[in-house]
Amino acid sequence: MKAGIFDPYLDTIGGGERYCLTIAELLLAKNWQVDLFWPDEKIRIRLMEKFALDLERVNFVPYTPRVNNLINRYKFERRYDFLFYFSDGSIPLMFGKKNILHFQVPFQNVLTKSLKNSFKLKTIDFIVCNSFFTKKIIDSCLGTNSLVVYPPVDTVAFKPLEKENIILSVGRFSQLLQGKKQDVLVDAFKELTKQKNLDKWKLVLAGGTEVGAGNFVKNLRNAAKGFSIEIIENPPFSELLRLYGKAKIFWTASGFGIDEEKQPERVEHFGITTVEAMAAGCVPLVLGAGGQKEIVSEGVSGFWWEKTGELKALTLKVIEEPTLMKKISRNAILRSKAFSKEEFYRNISQLVEE
Repeated sequence: MKAGIFDPYLDTIGGGERYCLTIAELLLAKNWQVDLFWPDEKIRIRLMEKFALDLERVNFVPYTPRVNNLINRYKFERRYDFLFYFSDGSIPLMFGKKNILHFQVPFQNVLTKSLKNSFKLKTIDFIVCNSFFTKKIIDSCLGTNSLVVYPPVDTVAFKPLEKENIILSVGRFSQLLQGKKQDVLVDAFKELTKQKNLDKWKLVLAGGTEVGAGNFVKNLRNAAKGFSIEIIENPPFSELLRLYGKAKIFWTASGFGIDEEKQPERVEHFGITTVEAMAAGCVPLVLGAGGQKEIVSEGVSGFWWEKTGELKALTLKVIEEPTLMKKISRNAILRSKAFSKEEFYRNISQLVEE
């Protein structure tokens, strides 16, 4: 059996790329031939180091589905038993024997129920979204009934270690589409430090700078001077495991200050790093928007916040009530299992084999 996978954003090495590449790993384990449509094979090592996935047997094929000649496209793609395409906001014509189009981003003002899109959708067997938040937008724009398959998280790999007084935030420092708003977290921690005696606590910001970071990290470092704030760029997977394991609290501000009804693409569509943190026993304090609300059960496996005052108050509450911290930590670990790699394998396998 032969599969082709296309992700136009592969070099951003984020959550969507983990999604696509975990499918590649799954199919390889089933002894499929897997072709990844990307021109530069050198990216393989970076992908394997970042995601800890076995991609040794993936073939890198310099094919771009946007080729204008439909006859050549048909001849090329028809050789594949299964195609999995990651949408960039458009609907492609897909010519595999079975075709799945994946939406990682809720493109609200791009997709329409046009005659052209309706024709293209007839070539697609399943539209799959990464969350019900994304599904709601996609279905309303296209008049479809998409499926939700939550992103894969290797929850077995993330384990609680001997906990330290660390507040952790993990996310790309990119400022392109969906900034993670680490500057908001730096300001909140600085204010907390000034208001309360948190000299025994540290804020750690970890994330990739491969694409779109610009001077953002430099500005963060300048803002963090004089405070117990550590910024780690492009940490290897082993370092992330250690950080998650030792942290007691997880912060994320992705989508802060954004109206999710008007700009849904700029809030967190799911939140893989939140699940990773929960699997390691961190207490998650997440912005109550987008897909995060599907992961964290308010007051049970973590907390939602909207304003930085709430973030600070909830943080102090968790710090000052050790019994509450332990209870939420246990619940977070249990909740994370709903988003395991095994669940992802099962759901994707059903679609491929259906």
